[in-house]
Amino acid sequence: MTAELSARGTNVLRATLVGISALAIVGPALVVANPPTIVHASKRVKLPAGRVVPQAEVPEVEPVKFVDLSPEDARAFNATVPFSTDPNPAARPFRFAGGPEDLARATDCMAAGILYEAGDDTLGERAVAQVVLNRLHHPAFPKTVCGVVFEGQDRSTGCQFSFSCDGALKRWHPTGDAWRRAREVAAASLSGAVFKQVGYATHYHTDWVVPYWQSSLDKITAVNTHLFFRWSGWWGTPPAFGRHPETVEPVIAQLAELSDAHKTGAALAEADAALAEASIAMGFGPVTETTAAPAAPVDGDTILVALPRGQTSDGLIALAAQACGDKPFCRYMAWTDGSKAATSLPLAPAQTAALGFSYLRDRSSNYEKSLWNCRQFKRADPAQCMKVQATLTAVPVPAAVVPAGPVAVELNGVRRKTVVAAPPLQTTPSTPAATPK
Repeated sequence: MTAELSARGTNVLRATLVGISALAIVGPALVVANPPTIVHASKRVKLPAGRVVPQAEVPEVEPVKFVDLSPEDARAFNATVPFSTDPNPAARPFRFAGGPEDLARATDCMAAGILYEAGDDTLGERAVAQVVLNRLHHPAFPKTVCGVVFEGQDRSTGCQFSFSCDGALKRWHPTGDAWRRAREVAAASLSGAVFKQVGYATHYHTDWVVPYWQSSLDKITAVNTHLFFRWSGWWGTPPAFGRHPETVEPVIAQLAELSDAHKTGAALAEADAALAEASIAMGFGPVTETTAAPAAPVDGDTILVALPRGQTSDGLIALAAQACGDKPFCRYMAWTDGSKAATSLPLAPAQTAALGFSYLRDRSSNYEKSLWNCRQFKRADPAQCMKVQATLTAVPVPAAVVPAGPVAVELNGVRRKTVVAAPPLQTTPSTPAATPK
């Protein structure tokens, strides 16, 4: 009897130990397989009250400023912002209408913007390009492609695309293949390609930041880690995007190391600035938008004319020489558009830009020079082309001197906080994405 009880006790003890062992294995496995939900206490987000701007008031483009949040808290907040349920129509196709030189500058401005903002990723680049074009058609933004991309470039903070004012263009240079691909996307967007998904979006940011302007805009779509927005109310609808862009693109000196089009333009601008001083020394000064001198009658040494219709470029020198006669000093300026021809000095900016031909003679200095507006008169020699928006004086243009480009280093901090380590929009890990306004 005692032996039977002992055996039974041993079996019970053995079964108990087996059960405890099973719980020790199964219990943790169940916890791992079914983890409890951990509630993350997010930092409170304080945004200004949203405001729908009335149609009679052009909306203000606010500088980029972010709420102080960790990437995790920013993502959690952005996930709570619903997408707009209003229609999201595709933007109208855009086709650049300027001349070849302006198209080249616009293409390279667009290529730089989309590459530095989205990285070497075609999908992201197409989305950014559409935002640039949307801004181009909207009254709240500049009227040129380069103006939109480099808006605020002269400010250390407040630029709309941060690569243009945070030194990124000097810190990092794209590979030849990446630049070529970006130019292809840029050229397509300027030739009518439309990225339908972002509609009429004018703003975007990465999902790991929260900009203060977000509260007044409608969230309409996401492309990878980027969220796209348009203004609430009438300013986000297709009729608001009816502004006609300008066709003369500015020269961006920052792009001289990447773009031949801007490299040449930057050199010409430097030459114009230097030669303007020489013009003053010769007895007449440059006419620019900042000219404040009152208008004065044209003197006997200055001739302002409207050219006859159908005038060829080759006959202009003869016309100027005939008009100047035997004068030792003579300025001859001619316009193909009679409605824009000047009748007095100084010239207005629009008159300077429309100038078709300029001739200057100063026999005391043994100086004689003719320049053509090569948008109106084609010349085989580029040195004969005037830079019509810089000065009205007819002066020669020296050859461009191009500095050597910097050594490429890792791109860091383009349109993101330096503490952020979230994945970029593009698929290439070596080129971080940007988060523009």
